[in-house]
Amino acid sequence: MWLKNITLLNFKNYTDADLRFSKAVNAFVGNNGAGKTNLLDAIHYLCLCKGYFNPIDTQQIKSGEDIFLIQGDFDRKEKNEKITCGVKRNQKKQFKRNKKEYDKLASHIGLFPLVMISPYDVNIIMDGSEERRRFMDNVISQTNAQYLDELIAYNKHLLNRNALLKQIALTRRYDPALLQIFDEQLELSGNRIYEKRKLFMQEFIPLFNQYYRFLTDDKEEVALSYLSQLNDHNFGDLLLQSVEKDKVLERTTMGIHKDDLIFSIQDMPLKKFGSQGQQKSFLIALKLAQYAYLQKYKGFKPLLLLDDIFDKLDDHRMHKLMEMVSHHDFGQIFITDTGKERVLNIFDKIQVPVTIFEVDNGVVKHA
Repeated sequence: MWLKNITLLNFKNYTDADLRFSKAVNAFVGNNGAGKTNLLDAIHYLCLCKGYFNPIDTQQIKSGEDIFLIQGDFDRKEKNEKITCGVKRNQKKQFKRNKKEYDKLASHIGLFPLVMISPYDVNIIMDGSEERRRFMDNVISQTNAQYLDELIAYNKHLLNRNALLKQIALTRRYDPALLQIFDEQLELSGNRIYEKRKLFMQEFIPLFNQYYRFLTDDKEEVALSYLSQLNDHNFGDLLLQSVEKDKVLERTTMGIHKDDLIFSIQDMPLKKFGSQGQQKSFLIALKLAQYAYLQKYKGFKPLLLLDDIFDKLDDHRMHKLMEMVSHHDFGQIFITDTGKERVLNIFDKIQVPVTIFEVDNGVVKHA
C-alpha cells in the first residue's frame, strides 16, 4: 500500500497544497514551525480518521476559515482508493471512501494501516498507564475490528458501574442485584479484551526485542512486559473483593482499565534511569514492532511516518535506523527534518533515493 497524492484545503497552517509522492522515501524539510509535521498529521487523518496530536477536529481548521478538507489517493492491493475527510464548524465530520460516506468511522480503522514515530511519543514512557494502554489498543484495533467494539462496550459498562457507585454514595441505597448485573457485563467484556491483549503481547514482545537489539547492536539490556490484575486473578472475584473499597472511592478499582506496560533498562524503570537516547531507541523499537505486527496481519506494508526522528539519536543509531527502514521490509516512508543537507547525506550514504519537499510557512514545493 502507498499514498500517491494528497490535497489540503484550510488544514492547520495550509491554505491549499497539492503533493505527489514517491513509493519509497519522501522527506519534508524546513524550519521549525513551517508546517512539516502538519503534513504528516494530514496523512494520519486519511488513515485513522483523526489527528495524531489533537483529538478536537475543529481546532485543525485554518484560522479565519470555516472548513478543512483533506483528500488522498491510495494504491491498496493494486486498486485505487480515494479517501476524503472534511470538517466544518458545528457540523459532523464527513469521512468518505471512494465518494461513499461511512456509517461509522470505526469501519475505516485498519483498512489503511499506519505507524507514526514522533517526539510526542515520549508520553508513552513519561505519562500514566493510559498512554501505554492507548498504544496497545491502537495496534490491536488496526488488526481486529471486534476488539474496538469490545473496548467501546467495556468503557460503557465501566461508566454505568461507576455511575451506580456514585449513586450508592449519594442515596445510601445499595442494590447488590443491580451491581451484580453491571459486574457480569464488565467481566464479560473485560475478559475478552484481556485475552486479546495477552495474545498480542506474546507476539509483540519478541518483535520489540529484535528491533531494539538491531538499533543498539545488542549492547543494552531492556525489557517490556504486560501488567494486568487479571494475570493472577479471576476478574469476577476481583470485582467482588473490591466492592466495599469501590463504594468508598465511588469508582471501579479493578479491571483491564488498570492494565499497564512495564518498560525497564538494566532491571530499572526506563522512565527514571534511561537516557534520552535510550528512551528514544526504546520508542522506535516499539513502533517498528508495531509496523511488523500490522504488516503480518494486514498482508501488506503500512505507511511509516517519522517526525523529527533524528533528534536525540546519535549518528550510529540514526544510520542503523535509516538503513533498516530503507533496505529491509518497509514500504513507503515519510520523514520530517530541519536540515535538507542532513537528509540528503544520510540517504546518500546508504544509497537510497529520497524525494525532497521544501516547506516554508505552509507552502510546499518539490525540491
